[in-house]
This record gives sequence, structure tokens and C-alpha cells, in this order.
Amino acid sequence: MTNRKIYLGTLTDSTRWDAVAIRPDDVIVVSPPKSGTTWMQTIVALLLSGDPQVVPEFSIQMPWVDIKLRDLAEVSDRLTGMTHRRSMKSHTPMDGLPLDDQATYICVFRHPLDAHFSMRNHVRNIPVPWFDDWYPEVDVDGTTFARFLAGSADGADCDAMPLAHIIQHYKAARALADRPNVWLVHYADLIRDLALAFDRISEVLQVTHPAPVMAQLVAAARFDNMRQNAERFAPSGGKGFFKSDEGFFNSGRSGQWQGRLTEAEMDAYDAIMDASLSSCERDWLEYGSPDT
Repeated sequence: MTNRKIYLGTLTDSTRWDAVAIRPDDVIVVSPPKSGTTWMQTIVALLLSGDPQVVPEFSIQMPWVDIKLRDLAEVSDRLTGMTHRRSMKSHTPMDGLPLDDQATYICVFRHPLDAHFSMRNHVRNIPVPWFDDWYPEVDVDGTTFARFLAGSADGADCDAMPLAHIIQHYKAARALADRPNVWLVHYADLIRDLALAFDRISEVLQVTHPAPVMAQLVAAARFDNMRQNAERFAPSGGKGFFKSDEGFFNSGRSGQWQGRLTEAEMDAYDAIMDASLSSCERDWLEYGSPDT
């Protein structure tokens, strides 16, 4: 993609992708934070390996290229040295990524309010104060949701995942959805029918496994199994980064925001969504579809 937009946040820098030579068989998982990134990475790792016992080692084997915490030269050299089919992740919207005509891009989305409340839990589970201003532990004035609604799509705000950033992610992905190598997947559809999702992603990746193996892969990716084996499936699991690896998999369900916002907060959210998206676009972003 020419004229890529630059996303530069507290943690991420989209220009880091300039150091990665995209290969035709690469698989890049793209999503806003807390929208199903790790779940999709798990599905990809299971399908590419065909091994229900695979240890993904996401941070090393399927790296988050954008994040500034890892030395870029080391990440680039590690990716260059890989001889197997590679997969990477990004929290940069598609208009900020290099778009290869043959590499596969899987864009994952979740109801914005579910992603928001999942992010609230996430920041309490990381041992650094990156987002304390956005997500204060004691929030009697509604600061957290106010910032979610008011934050901008790019700049320093983007890593805190305001609503505008989620919408920008979605619009950028939809703008490329007619391409044969760009796929939009919804978190709710993974919940509704994980086996069907596996079948569809296996077609996207052009990998096949016998039915008994597929059943084992699906079982390995079920939320309860991932949570029970959090050291294996959480990013940097078993390395002591999170206060709780199991806490990384907090809920795995939809609708956790219901009853937790005031009428005024919901009205403000609805107004932004309706002004930003058509009714059809909004419906898919919030609830997905079992038929797509």
C-alpha cells in the first residue's frame, strides 16, 4: 500500500513494518486490542501446525511487530530467519500496514463495548501504569468511558483504544474487504460456532486436516481450554509479565457491558456509532453474523 497512514502511540509505531519483508504466504492478524487477536492467533497456529499440542509462543514465533518494547532489528532478523510459514499480529489499522497482494490479512472485530470492558480488565492485569489516566482504578466520575468516547483514532490516544480507533480499524478493513486476501472475522461468530470458524479459516489459509485432527484443533482453541492452559496461550505466558496469565482470559463472552453504563453514556455511544457507520455496518461491527 502506498501513502500508508502513520499510527504512532505510546506503545506502537506502524513504521516498524518497514523493516519486515512480507512474504506471499505470510498470515497477518490485524485487530483493535481485546477484540480476539490472541484467539485468532491461536486458531492460525493450530491450523498451520496441525498439532493440538502446539505451544504458540506468540511473542516470539508470531510477533506483534508494531510494539516498540522489542528491539526492531532483533524482531526483523528473527522473522527473516524463519523458514516455516510465518504469522504476525498488528494493532495498526489496515491503512497503516504494508498491503501485499498475496499475503493473508485476517481482521478481527468485537462489539466495541465488549472490547472496551475487556480493556478495563486488561489494564488491571498488567504491572505498568501505561493507561492509568485513561482507566483509573477508582472511577466515580465516569472518566474511563468519557475518554473512550472522546479519544482520537490516531496519535497518542490509539493505544488506549478509544471508540474512534475501533471505528477507524473497521472502516480501513471494510475498504479492502473486496480483496481476495483480506478477511473480516467477528468475535461473536467464533463464540457461536468455533468449528465453523475453523473450517472457514482453514479455507482462507488453504490448509486441510483430517476431520479427527480438526476436532482436536477446535477443542484446543475453546476458551475454557485456553484459560485452563493460560501459560501456554497467553502472550508471554509463563514469563511473569501479566499479574495473572489466567486473568488475560477474563470472560470470553459477549454482552459484558450490559447494565454497566448509564442511559446518558449509552445515548452518547449510540450517537457516535450512528454518525460514523451505516446501520448495516454498525450491526456487523457489534454483533457479527453467522452467515458471513
